[in-house]
Amino acid sequence: METDSKRHWERVWREKRPDEVSWHQREPALSLALIEAAGLAPATPAIDVGGGASPLVDALLARGWSDLTVLDISGAALAHARARLGEAARGVRWIEADVTGWTPEPGRYGLWHDRAVLHFLTAPEARARYAERLHAALRPGGWAVIATFAPDGPERCSGLPVRRYDAALLRETLGDGLELVEERRETHRTPAGAEQRFAWFLLRRTA
Repeated sequence: METDSKRHWERVWREKRPDEVSWHQREPALSLALIEAAGLAPATPAIDVGGGASPLVDALLARGWSDLTVLDISGAALAHARARLGEAARGVRWIEADVTGWTPEPGRYGLWHDRAVLHFLTAPEARARYAERLHAALRPGGWAVIATFAPDGPERCSGLPVRRYDAALLRETLGDGLELVEERRETHRTPAGAEQRFAWFLLRRTA
């Protein structure tokens, strides 16, 4: 299954430019707003899970963040980001891996960011592995910003089925030890002009 998933995403990033994929956004405004709401210092070790070609890493670097990791299953997606950043890419740790099979350094991160990875994990065992990695990687007192399709969002994306979330389902999926601090909704407009409804969650690890 992991091999099939990687093959799918490598094909997507070979066939489309970053500004052509449905989840493309010029500015990661809501990501930045929730990170700011967490009150984190720019020295906080942060990981963008499924960050791929996202502009979030650019925005954080511009704000003085100095310990950044971007993880994505697609090497092609990471290559887009590295090429865009140029010399600044040397200041970022790049990990090509499926988050459900990745082994994080325990307690390494004070911020876990995921915009649109979790909702692609439709198998219960994949969701369980995701939750295990999140809890392992995030230090006590650390924060998670997670965005998924909302209950009234799309049922499929990039040709794949998704699992839509509200706060109750997210808590059930991620397990104990995470406090939901804030929830927001967003209507994302794709490059093709379609609307996609997202649910955003700001969580703090309490144990």
